[in-house]
Amino acid sequence: MLVPYEALLQLPTATLDNLIREYLLSHVEDGSFSDLDETVIQRAIDRCRQALKKGELLVEYSEEDESIAIRSREQIIQRTTNSED
Repeated sequence: MLVPYEALLQLPTATLDNLIREYLLSHVEDGSFSDLDETVIQRAIDRCRQALKKGELLVEYSEEDESIAIRSREQIIQRTTNSED
């Protein structure tokens, strides 16, 4: 289930920031985000917020395992297409 951007605005700022940090850390682990300087991280959080606002990134809640994650629109479309095959 996709969480609408407007619903994200109802969350405390720290909660949304932590969700974004988790997303960013997954990119550190795969090597696509190399610098962990706090200023760089804050800029990355701001960019993620903008991408969420534009719909480039989406928040998905999985009812199966009761988890929540940020994913790119392309990831969700690809997974949906693959599950329909």
